[in-house]
Parts: sequence; structure tokens; C-alpha cells
Amino acid sequence: MIFTIAAKELKGLFASPLAWVVLTVMQIIFGYSFLKRIDDFLQIQPRLVHMTNPPGVTELVVAPTFATAAVVLLFAVPLLAMRLIAEERRNQTMVFLISAPVSITDIVVGKFLGLMGFLLVVIGLVALMPLTLAGGTWLDYGLLASLTAGFVLLAACFAAVSLYMSCLTAHPVAAAIGAFSALLAMLLMGETAGDSLRARGWHVPAALVQVLSPLKNFEPLGRGLVDTYAIACSLLLTIAFIVMAIRRLDAMRLRG
Repeated sequence: MIFTIAAKELKGLFASPLAWVVLTVMQIIFGYSFLKRIDDFLQIQPRLVHMTNPPGVTELVVAPTFATAAVVLLFAVPLLAMRLIAEERRNQTMVFLISAPVSITDIVVGKFLGLMGFLLVVIGLVALMPLTLAGGTWLDYGLLASLTAGFVLLAACFAAVSLYMSCLTAHPVAAAIGAFSALLAMLLMGETAGDSLRARGWHVPAALVQVLSPLKNFEPLGRGLVDTYAIACSLLLTIAFIVMAIRRLDAMRLRG
């Protein structure tokens, strides 16, 4: 049943004009960022020849492109996820869904996987751009794989947070604004509070703050470092918001 719900949500996203508009805008931004990085690389390439251990195309072109894509996801995912639960409530169809012989867990996980299916298409398009350079230059496939894996974890975190926010309201726009605000707050917490605590030598509180910062957890993988703590934080954050979404809908069902 989970995969049936996921397939329905994925089909609904591909049938939605908003999803196609978001996908188009994202691809324009990704493409421009990628071509701009290539142009910058070509301008500094003569100087790189004289360096002992110069950074390659993957470090100077691919990694910054993924970093740009990560920021774009911060805006895009709330828009894609805002209708998952909120529209069901607005259209008064949520009552039928939660009263059907389907568990709340199946509903939430199915909708999450449907959104992730769409986001995996986006991630695939981003990952394909560097591969177009493979015939003309050497790529660090290890770093590319690390970037892609980190991007998947980041997208999963954003999707889980946005899905939970969609459970809190019957208005999709309010859900999108709430999801963006929550993600931005988590980003600022990781960048400011985490760095401030670490600068004071309070490494344990700083590590705890990192749990709530998806972009902070993306950074090690973005540098090609397989940081198990960052991976665990990303998975924990994703699972936590999925569980909260399940509890929220379960409470809604009990209230009738």
C-alpha cells in the first residue's frame, strides 16, 4: 500500500503545472550555475597548470554547482510538498483517507516516498550535468558520488520537514511558508549557534545543534568526506519529522 500511495503522489506531481514550473526554474538555475562555473574554471586554468597539486574540475565546478542546488532546494521543496496533506484537508478528502483501511504510517511514508521520487529526478538531472564533461576532462567520481549521496540525504530532510508542516494546516500556501521558515531557522541555527558554540570550545552542544541543521550535515559529504555523524544526523532528522507527521495525523484521526 505504501508504494501504491507513493506512485499516486508521484503521478500527481508530474501532472501538476506547479511542479513543472518549479522543475523548469530549478533546471535554469542549475544550468546557469554550471556553465558559469565552467567559464570561471577556464579563466583560471592557465594559473592552475603552475600549481603543484591544483584542484580539478570536480572541486571547482561540480561541488559549487551542487552547493547552489542545495540552496535552491530550500525554496523548491516546500512548494512541492505543500499540497501533500494540506490540500487533502482543504478538499475534505483527508477524512476518507484516514478512515480507510490503511495505516497512518503507510499514508505518510507513501506520500514522502512519492515526493522523494520526484526529487530523485531533480537530483539525477543535477548529477548528469558533470558527466557531460567526462569525455574531455578527468572527474573525481568519488567526490561526485559523495556529493550525490549528500544531496539525496539533504532532499530527504527537506521533504520530511515540509511534509510535517503540510500536516499542520489546511492551507497549502501556509504550509509552504511554514516549511520554508522552519528550514531557514534550522539553517541559521547551524550556521550561527553551532559555530559560536564551537568557537567557545563547547563541542558537545555544537554537535547537538548540528543534528538540526541539514545543510551543515551536507557540508562534509560536499567535500568528499564520509562523515558518519553527519549521515546519522541527516537520517535522524528525516525519521524524526516523519514520525511527528505520523503522530499528528494519528491524533487527527482520534479526534475524528
